[in-house]
Amino acid sequence: MPMPPPKPTTERRRDRHVGHEIDQIVRALRTEGPQSSEELARLVGAPYWDDGRFEQAIGYAVSDGLVLQTNDGRYEAT
Repeated sequence: MPMPPPKPTTERRRDRHVGHEIDQIVRALRTEGPQSSEELARLVGAPYWDDGRFEQAIGYAVSDGLVLQTNDGRYEAT
């Protein structure tokens, strides 16, 4: 009996660079501690990334459980 197909997902396919961007975010948070979105973006050089890349990478980092958003809106590494 064949295996059923995988369940559909709403997550876009990740490109090869997003893993590197997630690593940069996690490394910055482990080194510098919890940060606001603006400060974290500055720490990782996100102003030089393509539009939307930082938001995409932080979204994946949170959904993967590598980063938490605290009650005060800051991000911290898990």
